[in-house]
Amino acid sequence: MNGTSILVTGGAGFIGSHYVRTLLGPRGAGDVTVTVLDRLTYAGNLANLAPVRGDSRLSFVHGDICDAAVVDRLVAGHDEIVHFAAESHVDRSLTGAADFVRTNVTGTHTLLEAAQRHGTRTFVHVSTDEVYGSIEEGAWPESAPVSPNSPYSASKASSDLIALAYHRSHGLDVRVTRCSNNYGPYQFPEKVIPLFVTALLDGRTVPLYGDGHHVRDWLHVDDHVRGIELVRRRGRAGEVYNIGGGTELTNRELTGLLLEATGAGWDRVRYVADRKGHDRRYCVDCTKITEELGYRPATAFRAGLAQTVAWFRANRAWWEPLMARSGAAG
Repeated sequence: MNGTSILVTGGAGFIGSHYVRTLLGPRGAGDVTVTVLDRLTYAGNLANLAPVRGDSRLSFVHGDICDAAVVDRLVAGHDEIVHFAAESHVDRSLTGAADFVRTNVTGTHTLLEAAQRHGTRTFVHVSTDEVYGSIEEGAWPESAPVSPNSPYSASKASSDLIALAYHRSHGLDVRVTRCSNNYGPYQFPEKVIPLFVTALLDGRTVPLYGDGHHVRDWLHVDDHVRGIELVRRRGRAGEVYNIGGGTELTNRELTGLLLEATGAGWDRVRYVADRKGHDRRYCVDCTKITEELGYRPATAFRAGLAQTVAWFRANRAWWEPLMARSGAAG
């Protein structure tokens, strides 16, 4: 088949699978073939790819981005790489940082080495706004220095710098995206929105860190992958692009919306000690991707949240086994 062959790492995860489903869907690029490379850790799930598993343009490889032999073979056969694979949960990084360094730093380096060796046309490295650290007011532009405060964000900042160094040192076409907090269907129920939604639907309590006034900007996963696709198709080599959602909420405000959406009351909220090194506020300036590539978030937060809650309500068969395996259902 002619067209662009894309290797998507972490394509069975939350954001990666949404990207693959979009790429192969009616709004996607019809001229592509996609290979998903995923280790299927606790957050990787083949069920996330079920809507497109029968597509002849999709192949799946169960493997590790730290496995140089597997990576070399796959990179050699693809034109472009979109790199999602990462350990991404802050709380887990606070109790076990080694996996984050291994996957996020060593795994990214393994991919970059293979991409340089085989002349990969484009390497899109998907990162996070957390690399900038906390900001009291205003918004971080792409030119801001990274200042991570958790082992997770430090490992992502390290991978960003390594990726950009391969552009500057070797001329590899690397493009980095940094997104704000994602939400949407198929998100593993450890992140705040699916964690709260599934708990509230089950009649359980939910934990609110500290005073509840930490601020995050919320981005629907569909808007995020549209931004990534704009960067893949039309972005510039060696550049960083912030992708935001334009909806800033305190965690307490978000909790109130989730209680409302699930028909629960504040008696279901328990206040817990704050997370170590908990960044107070994240906010990214999206002027660059808007002006250069025409990106704008299209999903209004309340509508996106209602759709997300409805999806979790209708898809217990997807999330209940995950909760049982993780021990989160108790």
